[in-house]
Amino acid sequence: MITVVNYGAGNLRSVENTLAEVGATYHVTQSAAEIDAAAKLILPGVGHFGQMLRALDDLGIREALIRKAKSGAPFLGICLGLQAMFESSAEAPEQKGLGLFPGSVDRFPQDARCPHMGWNEIVPREGARLLRNIGPKPYVYFAHSYYCPVIDATAATCHYTRHYTAVLESGNIFGVQFHPEKSGPLGLKIIKNFVEL
Repeated sequence: MITVVNYGAGNLRSVENTLAEVGATYHVTQSAAEIDAAAKLILPGVGHFGQMLRALDDLGIREALIRKAKSGAPFLGICLGLQAMFESSAEAPEQKGLGLFPGSVDRFPQDARCPHMGWNEIVPREGARLLRNIGPKPYVYFAHSYYCPVIDATAATCHYTRHYTAVLESGNIFGVQFHPEKSGPLGLKIIKNFVEL
């Protein structure tokens, strides 16, 4: 059973549709207790870093998400859900992230077309579990103006004006900057890989 966090915004419906398409059983929650009890967790995300983190605080689920990340249960953040795992973001410097990984999310340069929207190739590191059997030269769909730094936990990079983290893996914690639910058959495969962990 996959537990999907609903913080009141984001790409929730398309994530649900993708889970249904790969045959996964799931339920949606805003409850800290259900997050604590989750066997696997997905934190979707579209929108503004500050608004998302405030919503998590308003729902009283920030600490439950941090506990789940530290519990050993598979935890996947999608797009803004990945960015929320870092300490902070230039999008809302006053707002603390979940702090699961060091560093800050930054904005693409002013001379770059933002948001970075459309298909782009990612470069996986060897052994990335979320990306197993996806084939050569994987292209996925992005829609973002802010990017995560490349860190030790980076499992794949993408280049758009600079190299940044496209996929993150650290133990049970996973994150993708792109939208697997909008990335066609390849995106379905990535979600299926998470479901089958």
